[in-house]
Amino acid sequence: MQHTVSSKTLVKASLSAAFVAMLALIMFILPAEYNIDPTGVGHKLGLTVLAAPAATDNTAIPTSTDEYQVIEVTVPAGKGIEYKFSMQQYNKLTYEWLTDGPALFFDLHGEPQGDTTGYFESYAIATLNEMKGSFTAPFAGSHGWYWKNESDQPVAVQLMVKGQYNVIGLK
Repeated sequence: MQHTVSSKTLVKASLSAAFVAMLALIMFILPAEYNIDPTGVGHKLGLTVLAAPAATDNTAIPTSTDEYQVIEVTVPAGKGIEYKFSMQQYNKLTYEWLTDGPALFFDLHGEPQGDTTGYFESYAIATLNEMKGSFTAPFAGSHGWYWKNESDQPVAVQLMVKGQYNVIGLK
């Protein structure tokens, strides 16, 4: 038994497939690849974090931004995470971060480029739910935050940065 598909059915199927593809592009691909999120779904699913450029070479020329880049991370309950930037000596980073809940223990620190001893230098250590300031890298290397969530619920952190840096991201 042979089935034939009418032109009308074929056009409907093609239009439906194009609609689904466009929906996937807008809701998933653009937020994950380009940090373009017109619906807000990519942010809620954590896809916009994937769009942050990753630096694998600490000697790369830093990105210089005059506008704030917004980065969102979630610190799981009872755990800690690190978020880092690669910076050359004397490069400046202006930042502001805040949580959607309780205060987090944090350590703003840096690790010199090429160091294999485990050395790091802390610039600020406290327990807060927000912080604003600027930072000038005293040496070339990776610089950023360690946040520890001592609560029993995940805590979202919104980090806004501008300056001269390359994003390393979550470590």
